[in-house]
Amino acid sequence: MGTPARSAAEIVGVNRNTATLFYRKIREIIAAHNALEAPLEGEIEVDESYFGGHRKGKRGRGAAGKVAVFGLLKRGGRVHAVMIPDAGSRTPMSVIRKKIRSDSIVYSDTWHAYRTLDVSEFRHERINHATRFSDGRNHIKGIENFWSQAKRHLRRYNGTPRQDVHLFLAECEWRFNHRSLRKRLQTLAQWANIPIGSLT
Repeated sequence: MGTPARSAAEIVGVNRNTATLFYRKIREIIAAHNALEAPLEGEIEVDESYFGGHRKGKRGRGAAGKVAVFGLLKRGGRVHAVMIPDAGSRTPMSVIRKKIRSDSIVYSDTWHAYRTLDVSEFRHERINHATRFSDGRNHIKGIENFWSQAKRHLRRYNGTPRQDVHLFLAECEWRFNHRSLRKRLQTLAQWANIPIGSLT
């Protein structure tokens, strides 16, 4: 529920490695169920972000040593985020076609990777952040808010191993999609078949 494994181990009275393994298993369960969610439809915001430690040098697109992540957010609904090898046009489009129903309205910034959306089965609206951050309903403030929340949550772990970023990202997605603490407990208990009392 937001307590790092080291603190949880001390509170519960178990070895730190035991708590870390338990946390990993829970995140693996969350990631598996996130992957089964139905495609999004309606008004969808898309954006990419970069996760990693604070380093000198270039930030954002093309930053060295960062993990590229692509996200989709249904306005008023769920978010879906996935690690990607790069932000080239083929990668986002493959995720979009898999996770967004055709005829949906897709909002993006003006990054060239999204140009393919102009001649796709989606209605595409772009916002130029060089001149403004929103124009009526044309904005991507929702997905940018998710990136902010996810990075703020991950900062408490003082670094995440690159091979585990997808699991921590799945946790952030789950937290966003199940905002009620009670709902989170109920969902975890159902997915992991754990008595709910053992999660509190």
